[in-house]
Amino acid sequence: MQKNNIKHYLHLHFLVFIAGFTAILGEVISLSSIALVWHRMLIAFVLTFLFLIYRKYNLRVTLRDFIKFSLAGIIIALHWITFFEAIEQSNISITLAMFSTGAFFASLFEPIFFKRKIRPVEIILGCIVICGVFIILQANINSFTGVLLGVVSALLASLFSVFNGKLVQDNNPFLISFYEFLSGVVFILVYLIFSDNLSDLAITSFFSYDYFYVFILGSICTAYAFIASIHILKFLSPYTLVLTYNLEPVYGILLAIFIFPETEKMQFSFYIGTVIIISTIIINSSLKIKNNKKVSS
Repeated sequence: MQKNNIKHYLHLHFLVFIAGFTAILGEVISLSSIALVWHRMLIAFVLTFLFLIYRKYNLRVTLRDFIKFSLAGIIIALHWITFFEAIEQSNISITLAMFSTGAFFASLFEPIFFKRKIRPVEIILGCIVICGVFIILQANINSFTGVLLGVVSALLASLFSVFNGKLVQDNNPFLISFYEFLSGVVFILVYLIFSDNLSDLAITSFFSYDYFYVFILGSICTAYAFIASIHILKFLSPYTLVLTYNLEPVYGILLAIFIFPETEKMQFSFYIGTVIIISTIIINSSLKIKNNKKVSS
């Protein structure tokens, strides 16, 4: 029986706040996007490994599963790289507004992975989301690269979410995450070696603000947030989790405006486009919840 109470709802909103805060860290950390993601995944990998050892999990997986987990890890690594690069090329607000389009892409991927028909309402809502993107783009045409990277990041995030949703049906989510972090670390490392850019990973001092922020990103915003989001499913429904995480761009944009008012204050049309996108995504999530309740009843 679901034990929905204020304590777990507050915990969930704290996790969503943490998710929104990752964009803030991406702005203040001076490392390149690739180096930032490598350090993030390395820290998360080590902490997840320690967690699995503490809980005495068996780390063995089949070769088939290892390949699937590794592919998912590469996808999430590319998502994070494009996400932080979008912040670099534009700003936090634009990146998070584009990131919120991920639910639209997920509605396109879900029928492929779960073998169901595309619902007409999803096409209509998707068109509304695209209109929101165009409104934002018109107001920020100089940030076209950032907008494009933000959309690509959202596409990769939705692909990862749907793919991961398929994987967790038959595998331990902690074990999946462990191999995803590992494959992301190896993938980026191999890329930097072959591109002769391995020196990009260097941090001048492990006692610098950069590494302090990177450690927060890898530990609290990644390893802890992932483990806690799985734990909270013992008390809240998956639908509540999905619906609440749609607020991530809202928290992130509000934080960005508060912390960086000079660079994050946008034109009015930007906020119109953002409200259109986020409202559409929340409506889509609500409709899915109602539809799933009808199916299960």
